Amino acid sequence: MTASSESLGAHLPGLNIDTPPSGSVGVVHTQFMQFNEPLSLASGHTLNAYELAIETYGTLNAEASNAVLICHALNASHHVAGIAADNAEDIGWWDNMVGPGKPVDTNVFFVIGINNLGSCFGSTGPASISPETGKPWGAAFPVLTVEDWVQAQARVADRLGIKRLAAVMGGSLGGMQAMSWAITLPQRVAHCVVIASTPRLSAQNIAFNEVARRAIITDPEFHGGNYYAQNTVPRSGLSVARMVGHITYLSDDDMAEKFGRTQREPAAGGAFHYGYGVEFEVESYLRYQGEKFSRYFDANTYLLITRALDYFDPARETQGDLARALAPAQADFLLVSFTTDWRFPPERSREIVRALLKNHQSATYAEIDAPHGHDAFLLDDTRYHAVMRAYFLRIAATVSGSSKKDEVQP
Repeated sequence: MTASSESLGAHLPGLNIDTPPSGSVGVVHTQFMQFNEPLSLASGHTLNAYELAIETYGTLNAEASNAVLICHALNASHHVAGIAADNAEDIGWWDNMVGPGKPVDTNVFFVIGINNLGSCFGSTGPASISPETGKPWGAAFPVLTVEDWVQAQARVADRLGIKRLAAVMGGSLGGMQAMSWAITLPQRVAHCVVIASTPRLSAQNIAFNEVARRAIITDPEFHGGNYYAQNTVPRSGLSVARMVGHITYLSDDDMAEKFGRTQREPAAGGAFHYGYGVEFEVESYLRYQGEKFSRYFDANTYLLITRALDYFDPARETQGDLARALAPAQADFLLVSFTTDWRFPPERSREIVRALLKNHQSATYAEIDAPHGHDAFLLDDTRYHAVMRAYFLRIAATVSGSSKKDEVQP
């Protein structure tokens, strides 16, 4: 269940899973929770039954007060940390953040990763079999919202015996889910950690998503979303969608430093080819990322999740007043942004901070001067990690209780 860029876990060729690196939670196994209670969706549809893939790290204390839910971004999954049991090269996408002695310290916290409904990494989604037809859902899978994911995640917490989460955190789309938790289930969240996120997409962001969706939908192999029956995949469309998205995750400075205008195979004497093949290093990189993505991600899932991104706007019900929308929240907030993130720029995080302060709600804000663009939330910037470590030490001081059990089973 690998992912890339805005969700890419590290890959360590030749890693011996019997001797995991220092600070790792070690080998982890995916667990599956089956839910047979109907889930009413914002679209008006109902899922009568569904399954969610999860991973947990650390130990839930006796009071069930040390649980941290980590919500994933567009391309990621429940595999947040550690080494996948079925693939020693598959390291969790936020492994640098979560583990023993890391900013989210699993010696202190019980950390939960959940693969969202509609995703393609184990939870019920478009590629799953519909109980009504006996065939993959395909394009018939109901439209989802961030709020739908939160309601499903809450059922996982219920199943684990967790009434109140010490923190809900996430970057990008994961940050939107954390905000939604704080607003819709305020009594169940002590701390809301929102990283490189936004209270709503700009028109430009919606436009990027639409270009990516059109690339998929117009691929001849898409077949109206029912490509499973044709035993094919709209790889070209998925590849282009990934290339478009990937450009938005990196800053101009980062791309210039990595690639510049370097030609991959310049002609003799440095003359231009004047052709349409792969010539510049940045072209080679984007094609590689796109082709890799098309081999493991589901096209219908991409359509669903980007639409959920578009729809997210908690202030829609308050006539655009974000302060009113955030007013129900009881959590303390930590917001982190990055100076070169032009997808979700710092001004969007500051907008959330201003709304919280208008309500006299608790808000801590850090703006990190980092060159890596939106992807910075996944990287090892020392200032960023120092902020996260300090904040979770603050949370840890409020968590008490002895170990409840060494492993929580669904």
